[in-house]
Amino acid sequence: MNCNDIYQKALSGARLSLEEGVFLLENGELLTLGQIANVRKQRVHKEKIITFVIDRNINYTNVCTVKCKFCAFYRNQGENDAYILTDKELFHKIDETIAQGGTQLLIQGGLHPELGLNYYASLLKKIKAKYQIHIHSFSPPEIKHMALMANRPVKEILLHLKAAGLDSIPGGGAEILVDRVREKISQDKISADSWLNIMKSAHQVGFKTTATMMFGSIETLSERVEHLIKIRDIQDETQGFTAFIPWSFQPNNTYLGGVAATSVEYLKMVAISRILLDNVPNIQASWVTQGSKVAQTAMFFGANDFGGTMLEENVVRAAGVTNNVLIDEIINSIRIAGFQPAQRNTFYNILKRF
Repeated sequence: MNCNDIYQKALSGARLSLEEGVFLLENGELLTLGQIANVRKQRVHKEKIITFVIDRNINYTNVCTVKCKFCAFYRNQGENDAYILTDKELFHKIDETIAQGGTQLLIQGGLHPELGLNYYASLLKKIKAKYQIHIHSFSPPEIKHMALMANRPVKEILLHLKAAGLDSIPGGGAEILVDRVREKISQDKISADSWLNIMKSAHQVGFKTTATMMFGSIETLSERVEHLIKIRDIQDETQGFTAFIPWSFQPNNTYLGGVAATSVEYLKMVAISRILLDNVPNIQASWVTQGSKVAQTAMFFGANDFGGTMLEENVVRAAGVTNNVLIDEIINSIRIAGFQPAQRNTFYNILKRF
């Protein structure tokens, strides 16, 4: 096995194996991988457009029983700064989002021991009764938590949430989809198979979802590629993933600690994601963890989407990373890179070109 043969195979559009993906991640040259990823992106996205969505990340509670070692956001119940948002606080955040042209709410929170299915269904119904906005919310760990609290199957929970107003599901809680890693960094969170099966069930009942990866903690390069292959296998079966978002672990203020991935490592991961995930149409850059300049560079390494404006973001901020990017900066970053900026909705339909 050598890089040149795999480069040519990737350029031809052929599907790479897990072993070939690992070999490229270990031995591939950054700029060459970027060029190949860019070619593969252009075959899917023929226009020179980079999209973004105007959204807000609303964390309804920071109380969480899982206590992941990579998380600086969670609090124990009863701590001074533990909270559950009131309706007034929630509606104020939504009002601000809509005032800025927002079309999507990303509502996520900790696994609170006293919040059950009725809380989440009521939350959705209150929002839908008052606003016309897409609710892209509740990651697989939250859905599993609801199922356990209600003692009902996951598929029933998904249908109940859909009836209450949930529109699509984010890919949070994936981290690395290998149980060796999960047992060390989030031993009380759902297993890799549970995450994958919840996503498969979501697709089967009609939800579109995204998929994510948090890399750079304790996983091996082989485990990163294994994660990608598992996403690809589910997508072959369901075609339910709209996008993939790789983002780098932020170690500050966390129990796990460590050193953050470099920009070079991040760009290589974006490129490998585009090359291996031949059936996932959209690769999203992560300006939240990398900043706007690296996210801009990712446009040349296979990413076709700048992600959300994230009018509010709390989880990464808790780890000491505060990249604030305004809508105008996103538009200018895309334009300066030589692409046309376009606002999209959750399903990647273009709403407005700039």
